[in-house]
Amino acid sequence: MAHNDFGEARDAVAAAARKLAAAGLLIGTAGNVSLKVGDQVAVTATGVRLADAGPGDVTVVDPAGRVLAGEFAPTSELELHLGVYARFGAGAIVHTHAIESTALSLVVDEIPCVHYQQLLLGGAIRVAPFATFGTPELAAHVLAALDGKRAALMANHGAVALGSSLDDAVENTLLLEWLCEIYRKATVSGPVRTLSEAQQTAVIEAALRRGYGVTHRLEEQDT
Repeated sequence: MAHNDFGEARDAVAAAARKLAAAGLLIGTAGNVSLKVGDQVAVTATGVRLADAGPGDVTVVDPAGRVLAGEFAPTSELELHLGVYARFGAGAIVHTHAIESTALSLVVDEIPCVHYQQLLLGGAIRVAPFATFGTPELAAHVLAALDGKRAALMANHGAVALGSSLDDAVENTLLLEWLCEIYRKATVSGPVRTLSEAQQTAVIEAALRRGYGVTHRLEEQDT
């Protein structure tokens, strides 16, 4: 995407931040959203009130973190975003301090696979060890936790989700928060049943066979 297209990307990132804030997942200035723009990254600036984010609150940087567009410094978690893009080839990233995911990050080391929709995030969700925000140590911990996954929790901090597109990253963030709420409520009621490897495989095979999650016209269905 050329430099003169940054406006569209900045609009999209700001709109995603507002949507997540409206859903209660981005609170005040806590959290950040980014989108891969060719080789560049459009990311929310540090200190932005995300519920009111506009395109001017989104900064564009190159792969080394140098600012190409925008008046404000990028998020303090820029190294984490750049690291995820470099290692996993994601299209967009969301980091939140949402209530349910942050609460679970205080008490568990992993969320086992308890619901078939969790497989969209890669199955069990790892919790990255705590490190100070904005540090290389935190970025390294989160990159390890995301290996083979679409989301991870960050101990005593929050959550991160990635996607092939901005819409995908937002949906994965919403799914992760829903999952965390389900798991937390279940643990209060008693021991939690988990899906075995065989059950997870059966779900994946069924989803592929049936085109789960994709609309089908009636004439396309098997008779």
